[in-house]
This record gives sequence, C-alpha cells and structure tokens, in this order.
Amino acid sequence: MDDQTKAGIIRRLQSAEGHVRGIQRMVEEDKYCIEVLKQVEAVQAALGKINEIILDQHLRTCVTTAIRGDEPERREAVISEILEVFRHN
Repeated sequence: MDDQTKAGIIRRLQSAEGHVRGIQRMVEEDKYCIEVLKQVEAVQAALGKINEIILDQHLRTCVTTAIRGDEPERREAVISEILEVFRHN
C-alpha cells in the first residue's frame, strides 16, 4: 500500500474513531435513539468505504501479482482469502 493511500485510510479511521466517541457520549447523555442509530449508520458507512479502499488496493497489488505468477498454490490462496472475507459479511 502506498503512503498516500495509507495516510488516507488512517485519516478516515481517526474520523470514525471520533464519531464512535461521539456516539458513546450520545448514549451516556440519553440522546434520542433514532439520532444515535443515524450516527452508528454513518460510522458503518465510513468503515465500509475503508474496506472498499483496502480491497481495491489488495486486488490491484497482491491478487494481481499472485494471478500473474507461476505459483498455482499462491493463486488459490489469495482467492480463498478473499472468499473467506466475504463469507463472514
């Protein structure tokens, strides 16, 4: 992963972390449930975008290298890894 992409992911994670802290405060302050749910949805969307960026990078680097390589075991391993991630979602 290049430095620019990594920095962008870290910024997004820090932002999500701040939002999670805000949600915690909302719960502690007994804020209206729908407002809390909206904030949780926003964090989930932000984390989904982070997943999308990381997956894109993985497909363009590790997976591409493995598929173009001469090691069938490695190709099968990276395909299995990706499938396993999506089986848990």
